[in-house]
Amino acid sequence: MERTSNYRLLKIKEVLFNETDDFHELGIDELQERLKEIMNDATYDSRTIKRDLQTLDDMDFEIVRNTGKFGKTFFSHQARLFETYQLRLIIDAVLSARFITTNEKKQLINKVKQLTSKHTAKTLPEPILFSQSANTNYELVKLNIDCVHRAIAERKVLTYQYGKFNVNKEFVYHRDGAIYHVAPYALIWQNDYYYLIGLFQETDEIRHYRLDRIRNISITEQTFTKKDFQLNDYVNQSFHMFAGDEIWIKVRFHMNLVNVVLDRFGHEADIKQIDEDYFVLTTKAKLSDGLLNWILTWGHQAKVLSPDYLVERVKDKIRQMQDVYED
Repeated sequence: MERTSNYRLLKIKEVLFNETDDFHELGIDELQERLKEIMNDATYDSRTIKRDLQTLDDMDFEIVRNTGKFGKTFFSHQARLFETYQLRLIIDAVLSARFITTNEKKQLINKVKQLTSKHTAKTLPEPILFSQSANTNYELVKLNIDCVHRAIAERKVLTYQYGKFNVNKEFVYHRDGAIYHVAPYALIWQNDYYYLIGLFQETDEIRHYRLDRIRNISITEQTFTKKDFQLNDYVNQSFHMFAGDEIWIKVRFHMNLVNVVLDRFGHEADIKQIDEDYFVLTTKAKLSDGLLNWILTWGHQAKVLSPDYLVERVKDKIRQMQDVYED
């Protein structure tokens, strides 16, 4: 097949992918017109185009044929790598990510839209409707994602500095700028931020670090063997990604919060009804300010039953809140 035939075949495939789907199709005459526009007024008879369509179908580029009015045959390509709802899920995830700049969202969404027909693409949301303020750390986060992803795949230890901003919007390093040595276990997106979860080698503890707070990251030549680690358990027990010691807790909730608890802990959560108005949740959790804040979110509808030291910490927190308003 000469080069022009190859080119024609690819262009027919491109036209069908971009312009047809489950609800849009083209006839031979319309395909002839599209090729004429694309290939500098070159014309091809219907037999040539039909042979090309059959070739594409034989090459697993599925061609759907449909007979319309007066016996006219229409052609379309309906198979897609992603269903429309899946593309919507991807785009909504991009739109909801606060750390991605508006410009980057536009680029990502335009690429996602190329995975479907132009007709379906028009129905998907535009980033301009969901414009959010740009994150000045985004370029840094992109580089950190690539670095962490590669280190996890190659099982190599990372080194970096870590810190956060002060009230003057100045970035301040933790531990006086000391270098962290971390064996990376996982990279997750939680609460609008990317987190590295890994083994902090200095203390042999599993910890997590926000990628936008990591500076001067690099991959070392030191390899590591991953210890037994359950990512789901770690994330589920870390409230708002606050670190802390793992403990067993019991919390009494009002019946109004059954779905809140199931949404947070899943349908495998250990909950037991104690009367018409309340049930008790028994679970493991990391003792942290994140846990305290989550419990206090529900006001009088949640009460810690055990352990006693958690009860006291909640009481202290409530007293502190009250003191603020009595000054």
